[in-house]
Amino acid sequence: MHKPTMRHLSALLLAFATMTVHAEDKPKTALVIHGGAGVIERSALSAEDEREVRDALNRALDAGNAILAKGGSALDAVQAAVVVLEESPQFNAGKGAVFNAQGGHELDASIMEGHTRRAGAVAGITTVRNPIKLARTVMEHSGHVMLAGQGAEKFADSRPEIERVPNNWFDTERRRKQLEAAQAKETAGASIIERGKYFGTVGAVALDAQGHIAAATSTGGMTNKRWGRVGDSPIIGAGTWADERCGVSGTGWGEFYIRNAVAHDICARVAYRGDTLAVAAEEVINKVVPAHGGDGGAIALDREGNIAMPFNTTGMYRAWIRPDGSRGTAIFRDDK
Repeated sequence: MHKPTMRHLSALLLAFATMTVHAEDKPKTALVIHGGAGVIERSALSAEDEREVRDALNRALDAGNAILAKGGSALDAVQAAVVVLEESPQFNAGKGAVFNAQGGHELDASIMEGHTRRAGAVAGITTVRNPIKLARTVMEHSGHVMLAGQGAEKFADSRPEIERVPNNWFDTERRRKQLEAAQAKETAGASIIERGKYFGTVGAVALDAQGHIAAATSTGGMTNKRWGRVGDSPIIGAGTWADERCGVSGTGWGEFYIRNAVAHDICARVAYRGDTLAVAAEEVINKVVPAHGGDGGAIALDREGNIAMPFNTTGMYRAWIRPDGSRGTAIFRDDK
C-alpha cells in the first residue's frame, strides 16, 4: 500500500472542506400548514376523527414537500398542500365547507407570493371545487387581486382549467348537523356567532430552495353566516400575507383579524421592529387579538425556515416540516 503523500492529504482535506461547504450551503426549505383553530376538546374528538385529521395533514405535507424537494416554488407548494385540505371533509374548506344560513356554501380563498407581492383572492364563490386554484388564477390571469360572488363565478367560466361542481357537492352530514344546532340555538335567543365554534379554515406557508416564501388560505367561513359575510381568509394582509422575510396564514374569528390586519402585522413586526418570528406571532395572536375580543391562531414562517404556530383556543390542527427534515402533526396545546 502506498504511503499517503502531502499532495494526497491536501487533496483529501480540500474535498472534505468542499463537501462541508456544500452541506452548509444546501438551500433551506420548510412548510407549515393548518386546518383551523377553535374549541377542539379531546373528549369530543374520536380516535377515528383524530386519525383522519392527522392523515389529511400528513397528505397535505407530502404534497407540498414533494414540490419543494424537487426545487419547485413555494407558490406551487402552498397550493398543492391547500388543495389536499380542500378535498378533505375534515376541514372547513372545499368539500368540508360549513353551511350558510340559507343551507348553501360560500367559499373564500387567497394566495400570495412574497418576493413579488403578487396576490389573488376570491370570496363568496359557490361552484368552484378548489377555491385556492381560482385565487391563483385571479392572480395570474385577471389583472386584479380579488374577485367576489357572481363576478368571480363569471371569471371562472372563462377558465376551462378550473373544475366546477354543483353547490351541494360540498355538503357533508357533519356540517349540516352543525347548521341545525346553530339555528336551533339562534331560535332560542343565542348569539349568531359562538366564540371558538368556527374552526376548520385551512392554510399553508412555504419556503422554497430559492429563498422565496408564499402563503395561502381557504375557508367555508362561519356556520349559519348570512348577508354574504366575508371573513379574513380572502383578504390580503388580514388572513394571508407573504413578503421577502415572512409569510402568515391565519385562522380564527375573521372580523378581528380584519380589524387588526393580523397577517401583515406579524410580518411588519419582523420587518420594521426586528422582532423574531416567534415573538411577533405570539404578540399579535395571544395579545392583540384577544385584547380586542377575538380569538384564533396562525401559522408563520420566515426566510431562515423558523416556524411559529401560536393559538389562543383549546386546539389548532397543524403540521410542519422544518429545514432539517423533521416533521410532525399536532392538534392540542400539549402535543409535541
